[in-house]
Amino acid sequence: MFDIAGELHRWAAEGRDFAVATVVSVGGSAPRGPGAALAVDGEGTAIGSVSGGCVEGAVYDLCVQALQDGRTVRERFGFSDEDAFAVGLTCGGIIDVLVTPVRADAPSRAVFEAALTAATGQGPAAFARVVEGPAELLGHALLVRPDGSHEGGLGGHPDLDRTAAAEARALLDAGRTGLVGLSEDGSHCPGGLSLLVESSVEPPRMIVFGAVDFAAALVRAGKFLGYRVTVCDARPVFATAARFPEADEVVVDWPHRYLRGTATDGRTVLCVLTHDAKFDVPLLTEALRMPVAFVGAMGSRRTHADRTRRLREAGLTDRELSRLRSPIGLDLGARTPEETALSIAAEIVAARRGGTGVPLTGSAAPIHRDLTGAAA
Repeated sequence: MFDIAGELHRWAAEGRDFAVATVVSVGGSAPRGPGAALAVDGEGTAIGSVSGGCVEGAVYDLCVQALQDGRTVRERFGFSDEDAFAVGLTCGGIIDVLVTPVRADAPSRAVFEAALTAATGQGPAAFARVVEGPAELLGHALLVRPDGSHEGGLGGHPDLDRTAAAEARALLDAGRTGLVGLSEDGSHCPGGLSLLVESSVEPPRMIVFGAVDFAAALVRAGKFLGYRVTVCDARPVFATAARFPEADEVVVDWPHRYLRGTATDGRTVLCVLTHDAKFDVPLLTEALRMPVAFVGAMGSRRTHADRTRRLREAGLTDRELSRLRSPIGLDLGARTPEETALSIAAEIVAARRGGTGVPLTGSAAPIHRDLTGAAA
């Protein structure tokens, strides 16, 4: 739901009734992961998507029906051999969708509004909803803050909210969206309740080191992919906001010193475009020992070989060096800054999603990999 939080927040502020269809789980080849949402308001306006087009019409109808009768329902959509073009995922996957009416008379409207407010600027929060269990609990919601405080309720045993809040907080700490299984009394016995926990966290960071022409194109690609992008360079004449207007911030500092002092996490992407040993070696010595998602460096194969030799001399192990993606980018035959940025962005996506980088034509690899552990 958080993928359309901005528009839903506006609808809620205007007092509109609406219904939200949220992907709960996926199986096989499914185009979108848990948390993806489509919403319909009382006037029939639709926003978002749950399947990239395969079942949007049927889900739209379910939202309209939910607005009329006020009932939360869960539906499964999948591939049909008998009629591949009927309502179903012709790509061969299965998705479960929870459709929840958020009307003025809905008991959970207040917690929905609080979740949307949090997602549009009040900091990290996790939104937990009952997606499987007794019909009377389906759709009940709980909003959990990083400190463990929560509001709303799941409508069951008093221990249920406390246990659910603890589980949601754990997913929030990891920046993940996923399913959690609980029993009605709050223990972890199978066969009880399933909760969809959606985490609303700050966007992941991309830090581009080197205020070069290629960096401007990579900033645009990073923003397109949803990253908060920083450009860092020690040379003030090049590291200016005027040269990188689309960057979230431009920092003048020695790259290794800035990296040592700035916040990073397991989603952070580091792109080193300087290909100058006096910048690269101290920077990569820091970067390759940090628990970040991606470390890549630009340069020719000769530059890479020289850089690797210098990094070994600086004390990096084979295991640490194996994390370095250099020369950075996939082989697209790129020449221009924009093409090069595309090749780098493609490698980042492949690393994040477990892709191979080979053409899909003639490949037996699945198009849509397991999305159940994807970050929000």
